[in-house]
Amino acid sequence: MQDLVEQDAPVEPVLSEALLARLDKPGPRYTSYPTADRFVEAFGPAEYAQALAQRAQGATVGGTPPLSVYVHIPFCESVCYYCACNKVITRHHERAEQYLDALDVEIGLHVQALGTGQSVSQLHFGGGSPTFLSDAEIDQLMGSLRRAFRIAPGAEVSIEVDPRTVTAERLAQLARAGFNRISFGVQDFDPDVQKAVHRVQSFEMVRDLMASARALGFESTNVDLIYGLPRQTPASLARTIAQVGELRPDRIALYAYAHLPQRFKPQRRIDPAQLPPPADRVTMLGNAIRGFLGMGYAYIGMDHFALPGDSLAVAKRQGRLHRNFQGYSTQPDCDLIGLGVSAIGRIGATYSQNVKTLPQYYDAMRQQLFPTERGLALSRDDLVRRAVIMALMCQGRVDFESIELAHLLRFRDYFASELEQLRSLAEMGLVEIDAEGVSVTPLGWYFVRAVAMTFDRYLQADRTRERFSRII
Repeated sequence: MQDLVEQDAPVEPVLSEALLARLDKPGPRYTSYPTADRFVEAFGPAEYAQALAQRAQGATVGGTPPLSVYVHIPFCESVCYYCACNKVITRHHERAEQYLDALDVEIGLHVQALGTGQSVSQLHFGGGSPTFLSDAEIDQLMGSLRRAFRIAPGAEVSIEVDPRTVTAERLAQLARAGFNRISFGVQDFDPDVQKAVHRVQSFEMVRDLMASARALGFESTNVDLIYGLPRQTPASLARTIAQVGELRPDRIALYAYAHLPQRFKPQRRIDPAQLPPPADRVTMLGNAIRGFLGMGYAYIGMDHFALPGDSLAVAKRQGRLHRNFQGYSTQPDCDLIGLGVSAIGRIGATYSQNVKTLPQYYDAMRQQLFPTERGLALSRDDLVRRAVIMALMCQGRVDFESIELAHLLRFRDYFASELEQLRSLAEMGLVEIDAEGVSVTPLGWYFVRAVAMTFDRYLQADRTRERFSRII
């Protein structure tokens, strides 16, 4: 494999297949720390209400962090076999009416707790397929959100789109509704792979939609891809990468497929014999990174790429990257309200997740109760480690002094065993340890999850990692 060059790096990282294979192990994506698998049912509606009350109280005594809102739309018309999202497969679009009514109740509960007009700097619709909703239903939901919150000028308002469910006219309606960022779920353009995962959509369809989105003035377009799918080969994925290069999206997310059929029922329809072998997965990743860098994309971290002028690439260069439950973001540390079934939120030093089934969700809404099923109040140790992990994941460096001043500890004493473990990563050229801190090298950016995992107390104590996707 040829050497890969990180565009903004001072040195050229050598990304060998041997190194990729050595670090090919399961690990969290660290959209939060602690990760969602550590949430507990002892954190329920009362604890969530208390967290909101503390935020409301903070607003009266000196301000609160910015607010982000995520809305989960679980419905899809057909099942994609690779999918690990919480979804409801149905062709009965009338089912959305009851769901929107329930969302109105949940939004109202938040208004009661926080007051009307909380400023929102980031709004995201995910799923499922948010575009399962009709244009009128999307307008209805956006109206409810605008009555409850104040969408700040310049806010990022984004939506995930299944290309099979939209037309140029529908994209125009999304723009009129206020969306300024759009993400197309592509996964792969190869017809054999698409058939194997039950998601058939042509390159021409996505190409035309991308052109329409640009003409309509969407500020950012994203394409989601997956490697490691059934019937996928290094050659077939290389063709997809070339086609994505023709589309020239502002951002690209390249995820590793995690085959966990014991957890995700749709994956049981995938024949394991059709999955590419580990060596091919390693080759696919290496070729993909080389391909996107060769097209002029900047490597943001983990599985994200962006054009140099995109706000995400600019934020990385300027050391302003942040990370939340949707991945890398330009937004500063936000409180996050998660609306809808299974949605995850963060308020202050707490995380929460809503119930995962529609009957449970509807029952909570009938009782006018927050639908919180589980969550976590972060301990002091959690907060310290979150600060370290997010500094590594976002800025690529953790300064000992900043952690010591913020958390009143001696870094080298508190993390003595972790620093010792890091020596093996330093020997591989992934990190540099000096008197002032730990830095991720240009090569280490490709394996930043492995670096962050060193500081994960839960993971170090629990070696059963198969609940996570693989790093490679």
